Amino acid sequence: MSDARLTARHKGLPERAAGMTIAEFLASGPRLSEFWTPLVVLDDAAMRHNTDVMATWCAERGLELMPHGKTTMAPSLWQRQLYAGSLGITLATMGQVRTARTFGVSSIMLANAAVDAHSLRYLAGELADPGFRFVCWADSIATVEAMEDPLRDADAPRPVDVLVELGGEGGRTGARTVGEAIKIAERIAASDVLRLAGVAGYEGSLAHDRSVRAIDAVETYLRRQIELHERIGHLYDDGDVYVTAGGSAYFDLVAKVFAEAGAGAEAAERPGGGRTLFTLRSGAYIVHDDGFYRGISPFDEARASDDEPRFIPGMFGVGRIVSHPEPGLALIDGGKRDFPFDEGLPIPRGMSAGLGDAWQPLPGASVSAMNDQHSFVRLEEGGELAIGDLVRLGLSHPCTAFDKWTVLPVVESVDSDLVVDLIQTYF
Repeated sequence: MSDARLTARHKGLPERAAGMTIAEFLASGPRLSEFWTPLVVLDDAAMRHNTDVMATWCAERGLELMPHGKTTMAPSLWQRQLYAGSLGITLATMGQVRTARTFGVSSIMLANAAVDAHSLRYLAGELADPGFRFVCWADSIATVEAMEDPLRDADAPRPVDVLVELGGEGGRTGARTVGEAIKIAERIAASDVLRLAGVAGYEGSLAHDRSVRAIDAVETYLRRQIELHERIGHLYDDGDVYVTAGGSAYFDLVAKVFAEAGAGAEAAERPGGGRTLFTLRSGAYIVHDDGFYRGISPFDEARASDDEPRFIPGMFGVGRIVSHPEPGLALIDGGKRDFPFDEGLPIPRGMSAGLGDAWQPLPGASVSAMNDQHSFVRLEEGGELAIGDLVRLGLSHPCTAFDKWTVLPVVESVDSDLVVDLIQTYF
């Protein structure tokens, strides 16, 4: 990826970068002060810290980690997670799977069903690679049947590993009852082109905070998932099977219930040399955030106790004041096209007179609204920002921050002007 050539179409890049490869540009010692606003910037020190924290925490509990790659769709960030010990990368669509394969990713979980005949024929061809580990989900017998004919027609060289997805009332996808899920498992196990490879689900759609009620809903769901795993155990062959859940909000609860079921213990070993891979899929942790995940993650620095790991926000926005039309209101040059807004508006974290200058506190400021290319910054009485001043923004929800940018600069740290990398995304 370092040989990718930069152009004037990459928003935010200095004019001089056009025509250079990424490697050439980075070798020239770029500074953030050269970049145009608006920007979304990544913090290298924070991302390294968060990656190490999550990898260590999972290893200590005998949990595998297949971080959700759709968060960033940035193969160079996936590599950081893989180098830290992740079993593979989770993705959400077969199009994302194809992108990952072009970058050599050899272990993929599709946290979704694969029922499109075109993509299933593609998958059959990829399965000729004996080093390719692939697993997907199914939550109905109709899903199983939709997979079978395309795989047979393509003469798939080996069965596709499929997990039974268990959901919950009011949730997203997934069989609504354990009994229904058992019937799906039986159907997968009877297929000539599919292999029953475990159980899957997503607890994050069942709760949205840290209330007692939310925690009870998540833990109840996870125990139903373990019940399903145990009740279909006689259908498994001797190979590896997965028990997987865990987004970036409740992975501590997943670890707790999985530990009760034998994660990290010899019980995870199975006859024939296979293993039960208790697997988390958290993805947003690599950059954490200043909004949704800050409010709900067990490892946020504002919530974690002194003896617990802590994540650090690893991304921030930068906007420049372009209008000060009335007292207490300033507008910056970035809006919904540049910064995420679906899980909370950006939060002003500091200001400076120029990129590369030290960030100064901006107490009492808030973002009250956003348009496509403007954000409304409300200031305390007496607060003042001059035309051309910069505002650093804490952002909420990485999943809808990365998709607005094809290239993002990475600085040494939030307090550094030195650009150490450029991250490409492939949405």
